Amino acid sequence: MKSDFLNNMTHEFKTPIATISLAADTITNPKVINDENSIRHFIGMIKKENSRMNKKVETILQIASLDKKEINFRFENVSMHSIITRAAEAIEIQVHQKNGSLDLRLNASAPVVSGDPEHLFNLVNNLLDNALKYSPEIPEITVETSNNDRGLILSVSDKGIGMSKSVQSKIFERFYRQTSGNIHDVKGFGLGLNYVRAIVDAHRGTVTITSEPGKGSRFDVFLPFNNEN
Repeated sequence: MKSDFLNNMTHEFKTPIATISLAADTITNPKVINDENSIRHFIGMIKKENSRMNKKVETILQIASLDKKEINFRFENVSMHSIITRAAEAIEIQVHQKNGSLDLRLNASAPVVSGDPEHLFNLVNNLLDNALKYSPEIPEITVETSNNDRGLILSVSDKGIGMSKSVQSKIFERFYRQTSGNIHDVKGFGLGLNYVRAIVDAHRGTVTITSEPGKGSRFDVFLPFNNEN
């Protein structure tokens, strides 16, 4: 799986680098350089691809930091509703580009937990990104919150390709990427869900999955109000 990761990483960086190079070359073309609309278009492409690469680098650094136990968690009282809303806003444009829907059902009456805001944001972002990647052409993603007497439950569900029991048993392993189903060219490093589990563990929570091939997946994350022993 490690060799697959290296191959995926090479491909994932090669594409945006090629796009940036092409856009930069086009901007210097005499037929384009004096066209303000074209310049704006190609600058937008460069910014978009640069953002993609930065996100991929951040994912790799997140896992590397966990490996070296270098992450300093800064626990404070955090509203998960605020974090979910920010994460949804960050991915909403990608969902709309596919004519999809992102439905927030934030019903938890007590949304505040003790946690690290940055890593909880990354956790939600990774779950949303996973739902988008494994959805069909028109994604339907739902985010729900609820409470039990010990904490908050965050659920992220989609109507994508789903997964078998054997895939579910491996989905949180590092470098693992699902290749079965109707989508064979899903992009990514196979690190996102491994990071999700690590962050949930650090917050003394749990993460479970319910899924069926062809019917989508649902991830349920439990975060306690207080993560002290």
